[in-house]
Amino acid sequence: MKNLLFAAKPLALDLISTLVFVALSALTHNVLLATGVAMAAGAARVIQLWLRGDRVNAMQWMSLGLVVVFGAATLMTNDPRFMMAKPTIIYLLVGAAMLERGWMLPYLPPATREHVDEAVMVGWGYVWAGLMFLTAALNGFFALATSLVVWSAFIAVFPAASKVALFAAQYLSIRAKAMRARARKAADAPLVAPSAA
Repeated sequence: MKNLLFAAKPLALDLISTLVFVALSALTHNVLLATGVAMAAGAARVIQLWLRGDRVNAMQWMSLGLVVVFGAATLMTNDPRFMMAKPTIIYLLVGAAMLERGWMLPYLPPATREHVDEAVMVGWGYVWAGLMFLTAALNGFFALATSLVVWSAFIAVFPAASKVALFAAQYLSIRAKAMRARARKAADAPLVAPSAA
């Protein structure tokens, strides 16, 4: 689980401003207020990291930049679709980063690495990239073709639920492969006769 959280860190940081936008839009029906507070939340997160002495990486700066740019466009046009479309760009960038062959390999525990073929993990890395691209496409559709209420329901449920479901499928699949590999290894091990006392 720690590895999934590490890989999803840029998304989690971006989600703060998106969730603030969704929640305030739903509670107040005031897109301008929701946008302003979401922009402040995105900036506050980066400032908090900076003040703590944590490294603010390129993805976090990019996320803040998108909040500011899309938020400003929303404020100037009074059109929430700019803020609604922002996660599409984030998911496209994260998906593109996940196309790097073997990006998941450094996160494998040594015991798993011993029993699971590298090609399996490379494949799972591409599946994760596919999920990011699917989420980007769906978000684009919901942002452009549906209401703020429908989009809010989508963004509150699908991204998190799909990641949990994929993580569970990957975990169970890799665990089953590792257990079969261990069982084969134990079966192939030569039997040692008990020594006579």
